[in-house]
Amino acid sequence: MNKTTALEILAIPGIPMVAPGDDLAALVAAGFARGVLQPRAGDVLVLAQKIVSKAEGRSVELATVKPSARAIALAKEIQKDPRLVELILSESVRVVRSRPNVLIVEHRLGFVMANAGVDQSNVGPTDGVERALLLPVDPDASAEALRARLAAKHGVALAVVITDSFGRAWRRGTAGVAIGAAGLPALLDLRGNPDLFGRILQVSISGFADEIAAAASLVMGQGDEAQPVVLVRGLAWTAPANPAAELVRPASEDMFR
Repeated sequence: MNKTTALEILAIPGIPMVAPGDDLAALVAAGFARGVLQPRAGDVLVLAQKIVSKAEGRSVELATVKPSARAIALAKEIQKDPRLVELILSESVRVVRSRPNVLIVEHRLGFVMANAGVDQSNVGPTDGVERALLLPVDPDASAEALRARLAAKHGVALAVVITDSFGRAWRRGTAGVAIGAAGLPALLDLRGNPDLFGRILQVSISGFADEIAAAASLVMGQGDEAQPVVLVRGLAWTAPANPAAELVRPASEDMFR
């Protein structure tokens, strides 16, 4: 692992409201030009999950959702819209915990999270239609497709991280985490490397993509900042790339399941 001594975290300016079918690579390239930014090898482009989901058509009109008996019963218990609960259940493999206003589930991709990532914030109904947004079908594949297009367009090797805001066990508040990654080691195994005093690290594994996502979230913001694409510059790594799926702890390693 090469040493990093300084980072730049730069919002890509002028990214418009994204609609289904929009070309994210083209929008990002236009943002680079607008901000007079020339991508460099080793840059990491971090995108908010919402714009990826919007571009991929993962928006659902709530009026089209017919809640099941299970969703209706659970919605009454937790005081949520039964249609939202139906979407959450359809994206999940199990309910982990529920109580009024809280629904923690295991998402079909393995994430243990609130509401399976089903969200209505920053999904404004400009046409009066109530919608909810689901996570991308395969965030790692989405990241890789975008990475490949941007690398080809700009002629440099970029990495891509797709981030979402998660709550964390044992801690209050949300933080950015990586749900998709390409072109970098999402999980960085440091075991076998020496510490400052030559002692060999035995258990140190870094959530490298999560750390990048959290840093980028400081610039993205959580509200009306409208900065869903961020460039992180100055990182260095030598380990081979692996996807964000590697960050999900297997059930066999989970002492609380």
